[in-house]
Amino acid sequence: MFDSLRRNWGAASLMAVLVFVAGCKQSEPTSQTYPVSSAPPVQVEPLKAAKLELPPLFADIEKRTFQFFWDTTNENNGLTPDRYPSRPFASIASVGFALTAYPIGVENGWINRNQAVDRTLVTLKFFRDLQSGPQDTGKGAYQGFYYHFLDMDTGHRYQSWVELSSVDTALLMMGVLFAQSYYDRDEPREKQIREIADQLYRKVDWTWLQQNKPLISMGWFPESGFIKHDWTGYNEAMMLYVLAMASPTHPVDADAWTVWTRTYNDVWGVYQGEEFLAFGPMFGHQYSHVWIDFRGIQDDYMRERGIDYFENSRRAAYAQRAYAIANPMKWEDYGHETWGLTASDGPQQTLQEYRGEQRQFRHYSARGAGLRDTFDDGTLAPTAVIGSLPFAPEIVIPTTVALHDRYGEYLYSSYGFLDSFNPSFGYDIPLKTGRLVPDKGWVASDYIGIDQGPILAMIANYRNEFVWNVMKRNPYIRAGLEKAGFKGGWLQPQGDTVSTQPLPQTKSEKDAANARALGEAESRAAQANDAQPAPKANAETPKPSKPSAPSKQPQQ
Repeated sequence: MFDSLRRNWGAASLMAVLVFVAGCKQSEPTSQTYPVSSAPPVQVEPLKAAKLELPPLFADIEKRTFQFFWDTTNENNGLTPDRYPSRPFASIASVGFALTAYPIGVENGWINRNQAVDRTLVTLKFFRDLQSGPQDTGKGAYQGFYYHFLDMDTGHRYQSWVELSSVDTALLMMGVLFAQSYYDRDEPREKQIREIADQLYRKVDWTWLQQNKPLISMGWFPESGFIKHDWTGYNEAMMLYVLAMASPTHPVDADAWTVWTRTYNDVWGVYQGEEFLAFGPMFGHQYSHVWIDFRGIQDDYMRERGIDYFENSRRAAYAQRAYAIANPMKWEDYGHETWGLTASDGPQQTLQEYRGEQRQFRHYSARGAGLRDTFDDGTLAPTAVIGSLPFAPEIVIPTTVALHDRYGEYLYSSYGFLDSFNPSFGYDIPLKTGRLVPDKGWVASDYIGIDQGPILAMIANYRNEFVWNVMKRNPYIRAGLEKAGFKGGWLQPQGDTVSTQPLPQTKSEKDAANARALGEAESRAAQANDAQPAPKANAETPKPSKPSAPSKQPQQ
């Protein structure tokens, strides 16, 4: 149908459709597990320009979340647990967040600079000296990459199911380079931090994982070789390609970014009244932003769209909140101030009857609502909200306060918010983790490092842009962004200006852009005209699909 419309409609028809669509703001029905997005979207208030003052609660969240990293990290080797208090193994991604946390502690006066230098040096030296090789046991690294999970004491690969992870190595390296830029004093130990950080980054052989050039594989197993799936957009792996392109020793070519963004159109669309690059779980909209300030800088794709990745993440936060308000699956307590889907702990892998239907619940899993890869079992995570603070403070601040006021008695403890909770789950069955609170539902029992990290860093970025400003001084980050084609904003030399508007197009490029806009407009108009049936939960377990994020794999 759309092909015939495209052939017969002219510019006037296109404008009419665009005007019509702008008025209806209908969401697109999509799902891999449940068709959760077919309910009408809910209008949300526009972004407020003024920076909002943070209530005192946020200072308490910051301090407690910092203490998670400071208290639970092995002070003898710098390894940070994947989770606590169960604490079975270390996560290299958690270490990346911990290396970022220590300077935040210094700046807030929670520790002194010497303490931070001591802990950081211990960490970097341990990773520098960690045994490396292709053997399946007794090693912690290979080709400059590190295993996703390490033994908390030895640093060796934790078990045979653990992969040599490209994206988790990237998360570690973001923390390593952050340390390199923060410790800038002319003092022997800080100089050593900078030197070892450089050694670790230079050692990573990104090209080794390019089995399908120019893309980068998700990882490698000594038993079976390279993971067949590559990192393609859009998700948290933006930072991976920025790091890989900037490498002074093993760089990937700039066409890696071109191919990475080539799949963006598969996930660009309108969802819950917002038009953006969709990725269901919020961590995909947060992780790269922890260290990179994407405000005002654009690659070719975003330049054509007229926004930046920061604005894209803001729209993702609004879409998640609108989804929770619409609440198509009728979960308990979803609403204006109760939302937040990401990868998190959950109660159990089980099928249970909920409101007369069989619903699937999971333990650790990626959760999200969007154009693709949708799953929602009623489990919400505070990190999905607080990690979005810089994007949309006007909706994040009241939600954070409400979560503390309404659920804090059992959700807020020594290290801030526990990982997640599910007000709809009250089934008396054995649990994978967490506990049931009478009349309140399920609550996680652990803190997870990769969920704690965005909470702490994004509060710091909202207060004074601390993490962003430190990373802007790192030449590797700038080089990677520039190689990817980013321009504008803080990347421009002082006194230079670059337009953030789309560049002049040839006739063929204009025709292609018009055809794409027409197709998108027709799609949205058709959705507005075709009422979708109310969603029903699908009790069948979904077929195995491409893993979207090794950094968020189920915990064993």
